[in-house]
Amino acid sequence: MAVPKRRTSSAKTKSRKAANMVKSAPALSICPQCHEPKLPHRVCPNCGYYDGKNVVEG
Repeated sequence: MAVPKRRTSSAKTKSRKAANMVKSAPALSICPQCHEPKLPHRVCPNCGYYDGKNVVEG
């Protein structure tokens, strides 16, 4: 089993963990039917339209 010969520096550890720290908010697009913000490539939760068609009643 491989064992490190030297202690891993804090800079090395923190730079490795930094990739998981930065999470941006999901991008939002505008629904062409009701003009409310929604996640892209998903049914609009407000009006139920996707790709110009009513897929969810309500």
